Amino acid sequence: MVGNRRTLKDSLAQVIAERPGRTDRELTDVLKGKDTAQQPVNIAARQLEADGVIIRRKRHDGLIGNYPGPENVIGSYASRKEPAALPASMNADTMSEDELKEHLVRWLEAEGWTTEVAWGRTRGIDIDARRGRERWIIEAKGCGSLQPMRVNYFIGILGETLQRMDDPDARYAIAFPDMQQFRNLWERLPSLAKQRTGISALFVQGDGAVRHVQDRDEG
Repeated sequence: MVGNRRTLKDSLAQVIAERPGRTDRELTDVLKGKDTAQQPVNIAARQLEADGVIIRRKRHDGLIGNYPGPENVIGSYASRKEPAALPASMNADTMSEDELKEHLVRWLEAEGWTTEVAWGRTRGIDIDARRGRERWIIEAKGCGSLQPMRVNYFIGILGETLQRMDDPDARYAIAFPDMQQFRNLWERLPSLAKQRTGISALFVQGDGAVRHVQDRDEG
């Protein structure tokens, strides 16, 4: 074997460190491609758990997610080989919903939030973030391929967010790639609606930078 060749366990540890909480199926989709058998990833994940590198536990939706173990363990394990090749979106207009969520999770965790994420087609709150007694519920959509689709995304995500409003102490936001059409849709939403609902917007750029916009404040 070539000395610097990554094993499946190496790559898996790296992806779990970058994308905590994903199921074996979701990890398989990242590492092997959709519709490929997940058994090799399942076996490797169980081995990493036995090694104390990761923790496997139920997510809020009842599915088993894979989470980093002690930071010093998974950090040294995942970085001992060349980093795994992870899909990256360089432009907001090609950003998928899961890529958007990944950027948001990194941004939130850098601000001290912990997150529960509904990856892929998992039902539930897209991002349920908590920091001490604070809670932030975020619904997200990817770029879409057509202008009419983006309008539907915007209307649909507002409806989803309103249906989530059962916690009077939480804040609520909708998140999109930082594209002019989504910005225009947000600007056209009446200020009174934003103020009455308290909904804010998060616009995510291709490099992961996030802008949090409230009411009509674009600063």
